[in-house]
Amino acid sequence: MITPNDSAWESHCWRDELSQAYRTPEALLADLELGHLAGARTPFPMLVPRPFAARMQKRNPDDPLLRQVLPIAAELDTIAGFSADPLAEQAATVAPNLIQKYSKRALVIATPGCAVHCRYCFRRHFPYEDHRPNALDATIKAIATDTDLSEVILSGGDPLLLPDGAFSRLLKQLDQISHVQRIRIHTRLPIVLPQRITQDLLACLKGSRADIVVVVHCNHARELDEQTHRALGLLRLNTEALLNQSVLLKGVNDDAETQIELSEGLFAQGVLPYYLHLPDPIAGTQHFFVEQAAGIVIHEAMQRSLPGYLTPKLVKEVAGEAHKLLITRSPHAERL
Repeated sequence: MITPNDSAWESHCWRDELSQAYRTPEALLADLELGHLAGARTPFPMLVPRPFAARMQKRNPDDPLLRQVLPIAAELDTIAGFSADPLAEQAATVAPNLIQKYSKRALVIATPGCAVHCRYCFRRHFPYEDHRPNALDATIKAIATDTDLSEVILSGGDPLLLPDGAFSRLLKQLDQISHVQRIRIHTRLPIVLPQRITQDLLACLKGSRADIVVVVHCNHARELDEQTHRALGLLRLNTEALLNQSVLLKGVNDDAETQIELSEGLFAQGVLPYYLHLPDPIAGTQHFFVEQAAGIVIHEAMQRSLPGYLTPKLVKEVAGEAHKLLITRSPHAERL
């Protein structure tokens, strides 16, 4: 059992680790002994932490972790039906850094930064210049004014990229708003940079008045290792719930066996599968796209092999809908 008092973990500075992340395809491919391959230069820059890259298989150009982060020329293609903002998030912005698409909950853009630049990112074209952390006081005021809100989702970017002091202040500000009962944190850092889960961060989470729910983002079982096991174990000890959401990605995890292995691997590390998203039609990500019919076939095979609590809901998001849509065999998607 991993305990919160492991001092060896605290001696490793996650910010130093992030500063050494891969920022060019050439450097990453060289270390993976794939120097004969070529990445691409795109407007969406590359960023890959070394702890995540260390889980990639050398000399394997089809490694599912590498495919998620390596920029390729296909990102520059223009394809009909793929746009910069298919979920209409800009239209759903109700205050600085605050997006509200669904009733009783709203999403805070806590920071524009991420620790990894996933090539399928649904906010790769997001106008972060209009959503800056120095405007969070206005965001908090808007949340305090809307007494219908009971849940606040911290997103970004990645909210855990905030320094501990800034993250603690944000939680304390939300704790002072009595109608906010839950704070949900959407983060990829426990997976791609598990060293981020420090004692100071855990103290922030444990000390919150609101119920803390952490939703991590893991797409493939090979993203999980001993380091993630430790980080996730600590989060599980210090939060109300620990869930995972993933995206169905062509060439990465678009088969039932891979999805089943992911669900089993997550549960072994204390995480419950939550959502399996059909990919959004984001410009530059069309090479990852999986059609809904294929997603249904994969999900049904998962249901035959997994217990219900290990089977994530297959969903998609549609701009203007009041809920995510639950995808089933029926031609009519159920509403969540």
